[in-house]
Amino acid sequence: METTFLFIIEMIGTVAAAISGIRLAATKNFDWFGAYTVGLVTAIGGGTLRDVLLDIPVFWMQTWWYLGVTGLALIAVIVFRSMLVSRDRMLFIFDSLGLALFCVIGIQKTLAIDYPMWVAAVMGIITGAFGGVLRDILINEEPLVFRKDIYATACLAGTVVYWLILEAGGAPWAQQLFCAITIIGLRVLTLRYNLSLPILSQHAGNTPRNTK
Repeated sequence: METTFLFIIEMIGTVAAAISGIRLAATKNFDWFGAYTVGLVTAIGGGTLRDVLLDIPVFWMQTWWYLGVTGLALIAVIVFRSMLVSRDRMLFIFDSLGLALFCVIGIQKTLAIDYPMWVAAVMGIITGAFGGVLRDILINEEPLVFRKDIYATACLAGTVVYWLILEAGGAPWAQQLFCAITIIGLRVLTLRYNLSLPILSQHAGNTPRNTK
């Protein structure tokens, strides 16, 4: 039952991540194949790196579902292009949903093979964020995770919540649910209040004026 539940979560996360990648590819005028490739890399990139690091079978090579679901995501963007591509908040919604669900999956899979929580935290962040890094590289954008936006930091907060509930003896569903809610909640607060991490600047003070 738990395996089936996690698979469903992973499928939902795959759809969300794929749509976020395909949507951005559409804004760059990629063709259908290019958009599908960007969506697929966004959906499976983080999990692939996770499985390689954990030395376990790469998840998407065990079933064709991930490739098929990404195809459905492409069809959805084509059919509902005016709604999914032209609205910035749609990217935010799908990106945040994929980030949260993939982070939960990364933590679960790591703990399932008896790694400590700190390793699970790292793998959760990698699973959630690395696909987005590859997506942004493919479309020639500065990766979102390296900007001042609250992104990987939201994953880290989610893993802390997961660990606290785990240590308190909470049910697995509570660990997963509140981890995801924390990540999505922080992303929503980021958008609502324009929150950000401090920028590491080469200048101690204000940027010098151009003296040309």
